[in-house]
Amino acid sequence: MFKLKENGTSVRTELVAGLTTFLTMVYIVIVNPFILADAGVPFDQVFLATIIATVIGTLWMALAANYPIAIAPGMGLNAYFAYSVVGANENITYQIAFSAVFVAGLIFIILSLTPFRKMLIEAIPDNLKHGITAGIGLFIAFIGLRLTGIVESDPNNLVKLGDLHQPSVMLALGGLIVTLVLMVLRVNGALFIGMLLTGIVAFFTGQLTFTSGFVALPSLPEGMMVVNPLTAIGDVVSYGLYAVVFSFLLVTIFDTTGTMVGVAQQAGLMKNNTMPRARQALLADSIATTGGAMFGTSPTTAYIESSSGVAAGGRTGLTSVVVAGLFIVAAFFGPLVGAVSGVSAITAPTLIIVGSLMIGAVKHINWDELDEAFPAFIVILSMPLTSSIATGIALGFISYPILKVAKGQWKAVHPLVYIFAVLFFIQLAFLPH
Repeated sequence: MFKLKENGTSVRTELVAGLTTFLTMVYIVIVNPFILADAGVPFDQVFLATIIATVIGTLWMALAANYPIAIAPGMGLNAYFAYSVVGANENITYQIAFSAVFVAGLIFIILSLTPFRKMLIEAIPDNLKHGITAGIGLFIAFIGLRLTGIVESDPNNLVKLGDLHQPSVMLALGGLIVTLVLMVLRVNGALFIGMLLTGIVAFFTGQLTFTSGFVALPSLPEGMMVVNPLTAIGDVVSYGLYAVVFSFLLVTIFDTTGTMVGVAQQAGLMKNNTMPRARQALLADSIATTGGAMFGTSPTTAYIESSSGVAAGGRTGLTSVVVAGLFIVAAFFGPLVGAVSGVSAITAPTLIIVGSLMIGAVKHINWDELDEAFPAFIVILSMPLTSSIATGIALGFISYPILKVAKGQWKAVHPLVYIFAVLFFIQLAFLPH
């Protein structure tokens, strides 16, 4: 099934690769419930939904596409869900927000089955793509700093440096330093190991306690979040969540496609500069996003951490099967994960470090041309300052064609960008956001 000999690998190599990938990305089962809890979603719900979505997407990737690429809820999109969609709108509950995720997943499935997805990717200017990635990175890093108290609100200057003598701040800074050292030394699973070591310190300093044990049967306290597609579509229409759906869709498309191609290139699986079985691979993410929304988690994406498994020799879907299997085992450690995710100082360093990795996309922006640089800049600047990924994307899409037209290069702008610019302008100017 996995064509191990044809891909120059073995069962043992694939097992090691799967374990490696799992260790580098298992932090998501801790961080994702931690973030979505701020939207009011029960921990047990998000914890199990995160694992269900991961298993669905990763197994599809393994069995239908035969790639060593793992799928799981994406960083940045979970923060957008919690702080911009739900946190910034009193009338939008997390149940309604999951309807938006579900609709985005359905559209994602349709696009993955048609050439339109490729057209959309090619239509969006590269500098805007890089700006979106960098902006999300800055956004989630700021969230990590704020949640731990490293920075705090200030009436005169919005934010200021927090009290560095607070135990939580000291723990977070210590965890950040330890994790960074592990990453610099290229230790596999550095993020997870960093959280583990920080958790041990938190336990002995009384900041982490275990009141419900370590192991328990997984559960979904609120059952299915989305059951009827028509109801979900109705929620999107009733609350005007078009920009939210588009933001989920746009970011997921860019993130997933770029990650899949990058990992496939690293593994030497590209053929004539194309990715074989690309449609099956893209469907893994879209189906996982749709399924994840039904159970209660934010959109999924292909994980760049899969490259660690490829570096360990993973070349086939057997690597992904191992990853999915280990996540199923992790489902029985809910009380342990719940206690850890309740201490922001343990999880926040991961947000800060992942943010620093994402903001590296700024190096690809053409800073020498203002008509290319400014739209990317306004995306990066506005995302953390407005606490909204959608607003950042909107401002970038509106400013880009304006500057191109002013420069006399209106023909260089894809018609889809003009359409998106008009829609975003209408949304910002006349609709709630």
